[in-house]
Amino acid sequence: MERERMCIACRQMKDKKELLRIVKNKDGVISIDLTGKQNGRGAYVCKNTECLNKLKKQKSLNRAFKSNVDEEVYRNIEEVLLGNK
Repeated sequence: MERERMCIACRQMKDKKELLRIVKNKDGVISIDLTGKQNGRGAYVCKNTECLNKLKKQKSLNRAFKSNVDEEVYRNIEEVLLGNK
């Protein structure tokens, strides 16, 4: 049975496979984890534009990773999510 994760934008619990994982590794590098297996602290967001907009507006990744997240990370997430549509 697959474990559920919470979207950091809408706060809904969903199956891990339905969410996009963003990871911060031990060096502080934040990247998109398409495999779901990278080492580091993970945060999850729904794969839809509504949650993407909330994520950017609320700066949810800054809170999740307790650090300032570069705008480019948000742009990369947007590219991946809109590319999946």
